Amino acid sequence: MRWMIAALLLLLGALQIPLWLGEGSYRDVRLLREAIEAHKAENETLRVRNRALEAEVRDLREGREAIEERARTELGLIREGETFFQTLGEPDDAPDAAGE
Repeated sequence: MRWMIAALLLLLGALQIPLWLGEGSYRDVRLLREAIEAHKAENETLRVRNRALEAEVRDLREGREAIEERARTELGLIREGETFFQTLGEPDDAPDAAGE
């Protein structure tokens, strides 16, 4: 009788191995769930970025103000009759006001 109980316990232990260590095991399921959560977070970040880009495209297609703003900031364009002023920053190797 004892050998039968030992055999059954051994069989039960052998059946547990695939559950914890084999393909599709508890560990694999947990790793897949973590990967899914990471992908969901990345997808949400990309959705936000896509909405911002869609809004920018809509502005560029519909409004002159967006086009003018881009031309001014990226290309340095000015309107006729405007005066352009350029300010220069201090060089990087200039001494501080403290005299260092």
